[in-house]
Amino acid sequence: MKLFTSMIGTETNTFSPFLTGWPNFNETYMVRNGQHGANVSALALPLLRWRELARESGWDVVESVAAFATPAGTTIRSVYEELRAEMLADLRAAMPVDAVLLAMHGAMVAFGYDDCEGDIAAHVRAVVGPDVPIGVELDLHCHLTQQLVENADAVITYKEYPHTDPPERAVELWHIIADAANDKTKPITSLHDCNMIGVYHTSHPPVRKFVDKMSSLEGQDGVLSISLGHGFPWGDVPDLGTRVLVVTDNQPEKGAALAKQLGDEFYAMRDIVQPAYETMDSALDKALALDGQPVVLADVSDNSGGGAPNDSTFFLRKLLERGIGNAAIGCIWDPVIVDVAKELGEGVEADLRIGGKMGPMSGDPVDLRVRVGKIALGASQQFGKGRGKLGDAVALHAPNGIDIVAISHRTQTFSPEVFSNVGIDPRQKKILIVKSMQHFYAGFAPIAAKIMHVATPGALVPDVTLLPYQKANTSMWPMG
Repeated sequence: MKLFTSMIGTETNTFSPFLTGWPNFNETYMVRNGQHGANVSALALPLLRWRELARESGWDVVESVAAFATPAGTTIRSVYEELRAEMLADLRAAMPVDAVLLAMHGAMVAFGYDDCEGDIAAHVRAVVGPDVPIGVELDLHCHLTQQLVENADAVITYKEYPHTDPPERAVELWHIIADAANDKTKPITSLHDCNMIGVYHTSHPPVRKFVDKMSSLEGQDGVLSISLGHGFPWGDVPDLGTRVLVVTDNQPEKGAALAKQLGDEFYAMRDIVQPAYETMDSALDKALALDGQPVVLADVSDNSGGGAPNDSTFFLRKLLERGIGNAAIGCIWDPVIVDVAKELGEGVEADLRIGGKMGPMSGDPVDLRVRVGKIALGASQQFGKGRGKLGDAVALHAPNGIDIVAISHRTQTFSPEVFSNVGIDPRQKKILIVKSMQHFYAGFAPIAAKIMHVATPGALVPDVTLLPYQKANTSMWPMG
């Protein structure tokens, strides 16, 4: 038996000023022939699990391109088409194969392609023919389309947000597709549109309870897998929306009925599944009034994990205006400042212009006298069971007790390591401001006295009714 695997992915914020090109893919993750190295990226974990499981079963494994770009704006058409062509060339060279497993994000948009994942699945199907099972693993912030479902035998998404379970979902998908390749089952994916869009944290009820219910229904009565595709609100595409996926063993009518039942249940909870958001002032007021530390405030609108610049200064300026000290911000993407700090060296004081580089959604740069703290070259942070790179990182210490972590690689904050890497003890700060929407939660919850999500200005404003959609269905809740 022979397995073919590949990964092409990014999450596209169609409202972002960035375009996604080769430099982003090359800097974020670009591996060929399975050469993932010893310091394993979290992005590679599904591919590595598939390799291990296949070899344990005596299968041969052909590993094609594994490419991922930090979320940003629309992907340049030629870049997408060249990546797709490389994957397909490797697939043709590997033929015949007995199964295909693809790790993709599920919200990749390129110029001319609103549904890159569905397009890839259709091209793979054209190569392997109708009988070779194709499995696709997606981030739950995906656009689930009929084209994808029609061309893949089994489509599943992560269940958890923050994403702590990609390796477990990879194992789940492997067993579904391996059984299909061995003629033990015939997986069929059913899809139901919930007619809503939003952001849903699985770490709290009622979404936690809904996810647990999905899991309890799996593995019985022919139900192989159930997923809730949350959707990605900042991707303006025709297939935007929250959808339920059910994979059954050749029971399409049962799968469709269960997907609808669960979708209707989730829609009925639409008013209570969204997280509560504070303003900057209300969050700071509550943080200062709380006993205990640190209080973690999530700057959700400047999350590079959703395509934002990660260089906004709104929160920093608010701290300065209000004279609040004993606070730390991580991380501001500012490769220019990082280079300047490396030139100055640790311990040197200087007047620096921080952040605010990418336009109105970033705010204005902040001019501040700071002392350069610890510099960490090639820094990284824990994310799930893998690592995520930060590039070079530096601590900038302002005289008023505000510490800023600047990084050279644009990425969101996952772990308290972003602070400790550069000599800042996050436990000693009254307020920690993290540029992330929810992925920070797993790392920071164990040390936080309280966590609040803050609706700041920026590229990912959480109120979707404010987004200027052109292609999406604006009759869905909460817009319709």
